[in-house]
Amino acid sequence: MTDRASVDLILVPDFSPGLEGVVAAETSISEVDGANGRLIYRGGYLIEDLAPVATFEEVAYLLWHGELPTNTELDALKHQMAACRNLTDHAQRTLESADPETNPMDILRTVVSAQGSTTLPTKPSLEEAVALTAIFPTIVAAAWRRSQRHEIVKPRSDLGHAANLLWMMDGKEPSADRTRWLELYLVLLADHGLNASTFAARVIASTGSDLCSSVVGAIGALKGPAHGGATFAARTMLDKIGSTKLAEKWLIDAHARNERFAGFGHRVYRTYDPRARILKELAADAAPELHRKADRTEEVALRILHEAHPERPNATNVDFWASVVLTGAGIPKALFTCVFATSRVAGWTAHVLESMEDLRIIRPASVWTGPEAGKQPLPLAKR
Repeated sequence: MTDRASVDLILVPDFSPGLEGVVAAETSISEVDGANGRLIYRGGYLIEDLAPVATFEEVAYLLWHGELPTNTELDALKHQMAACRNLTDHAQRTLESADPETNPMDILRTVVSAQGSTTLPTKPSLEEAVALTAIFPTIVAAAWRRSQRHEIVKPRSDLGHAANLLWMMDGKEPSADRTRWLELYLVLLADHGLNASTFAARVIASTGSDLCSSVVGAIGALKGPAHGGATFAARTMLDKIGSTKLAEKWLIDAHARNERFAGFGHRVYRTYDPRARILKELAADAAPELHRKADRTEEVALRILHEAHPERPNATNVDFWASVVLTGAGIPKALFTCVFATSRVAGWTAHVLESMEDLRIIRPASVWTGPEAGKQPLPLAKR
């Protein structure tokens, strides 16, 4: 007879929809302090302190290494990334075989997969993280050029991550202002705790899979309208509103139809998203006319939401003002989610590399909602 005292008790955890409140990982990559509206990047840097002074390459280095680079280290990273901007022959053929009308996120996902394909599985490495991050602008710009029936523009080794993307999209020298607006956006979106796409990457990595597979899975998660597609939704809402003077009527009517206001509310933040605050200030220069409409929209939307649900926090999130800044930087809204991925890939790869330190397959429990066991199957002839 089994000694019951020696049998470990298996505790069934409470069900948490969307895994809300469930701690699934330990990380030093970034921290989202939702109660106080703070985003902390690796090393303890508040986003509002880091964003005005750091380039995307510096932030990527920080996420990968845990500290900001010296001049020598930054130059080495820039050269390394510049050397990784060309597609492999296989990835190039994959890109050229895609229908130009295909969703650009689907093209990004497929070409990244082709770029990272190898004959043998490989363990995630920093070198591959750098290479994958470097190739995103090449794919995004090429997808856009093909959709416009324009020739693909080759990357330049003398430009940074943001400027090179703008160069390959337009085929002309990007202005300092456009580069600065896009650069700041890329810095702000590089990482954000254990969000859906980052979690997807870590789940895949936990099985022992390769880095490219983890990133491809993250792209698939980011594509969803509730995640990376939210910036597109925010800009689409502003387009529907029309003019600034029509904002109040449009929002009142939309609320009466139970339509959700894109760009408001967040799963974690219980106050104004710190990234949105930075982008709102930038938007006044990047797109003055659109900023005026967005400013009025925000004012009315927050009032309506507060009156309807005073008990529920519904502050502005990053997607709302990102849609204005990206517009000012010359990014078409069809590419908003791809440009989001162009930033977040640095965070995805950093999380995968971090998870390698204590690899354990992620396998949460589930709560059975079916009937009691013991039902007997009928023979096929009697069903």
